[in-house]
Amino acid sequence: MSMKENPTMIESRPALPVQHLNFGWFAMVMGLCGLSLAWHRAVPHWGRAALLVSAAVGVLAGAVLVVLLLATLWRAVRFPAQVLEDVRHPLRHVFVAALPSSLVLIATVCVAHAGYSPWADALWMLGSASLMLVTVGVVQRWFQPGLATSHFWPAMTPALFIPVVGNVLPALAGVSLGHPVWAAAQYGIAAVLWPVALALVLVRIGTVGMWPQRLLPTTFITMAPPSVLALSGVQLGAPEVLVHMLWGVMVLFTLVSMTVFRRSLSQAFGIPFWGMSFPLAASAALSLHLAPAQGWVQALALAWLVFATSVIAGLLMATVRGLLQGRLLVPEAPQPAPALP
Repeated sequence: MSMKENPTMIESRPALPVQHLNFGWFAMVMGLCGLSLAWHRAVPHWGRAALLVSAAVGVLAGAVLVVLLLATLWRAVRFPAQVLEDVRHPLRHVFVAALPSSLVLIATVCVAHAGYSPWADALWMLGSASLMLVTVGVVQRWFQPGLATSHFWPAMTPALFIPVVGNVLPALAGVSLGHPVWAAAQYGIAAVLWPVALALVLVRIGTVGMWPQRLLPTTFITMAPPSVLALSGVQLGAPEVLVHMLWGVMVLFTLVSMTVFRRSLSQAFGIPFWGMSFPLAASAALSLHLAPAQGWVQALALAWLVFATSVIAGLLMATVRGLLQGRLLVPEAPQPAPALP
């Protein structure tokens, strides 16, 4: 008997793995793009070898983005309810911003290696506009009447910086693509909302405690805002003293994040581990930007780039292994709600 003759067979089919492909997977693209841009910053120090590594990582990021976009489109067609659930979820909704952020970063990698192109321009505009809309969606949730604290505080994790401060990313390539005004406008949004988001995250820690153990690697996202605000500020003509100040803030959050590094790695691998990738790469890129042509500061910046590369390479291998073993695209285990005061 064919499937056409027995529709109940179709209804009883097991769920496809793509059903569980949430937007957090796009953090892979963000991390790889960030690493590509960091190696591009190393070209003055390591020459053509750094340029080749940057290009190779950028191509890999583009390939991963294409695969994830096709899989996400398939998921939206086959499992629209799950996609809507991610968008409305009190915690997972912030990860939606990883998709438009990935588009902006891919465009930035293209501009870094090939200069202006219509494709990069179109990707940049689509990503930056979508990122603005996602940010509006995230912020407007804070003003919903009758919003219960049980739904508000779970979202106050470092992942909040993805949609809120992600608006700083367009400035990385916006000037080169001929959109300095819009890039500056989104930079301003990020600069205003960063301290707001940081205050909310700190209040969450003081009232309901840290985020769940499985999200502990996202603590590293606190490194990203000052790093990218500084790098984008350079493109917009920010004074050098501001760039150095932001580098100091980045160092502070780097040291804080490293205190949870071993605890993060002590648990089973999951996609939240990719929350470490882009912040490490962005901090390496900023350090290389400020490093002199020689000396111990340059050595430290290059060593940090090697460390970031090693971590991201480890994340790639763990992801491939997890996919082959069927441990990643599975239903998410229910998490207990944070205890409210």
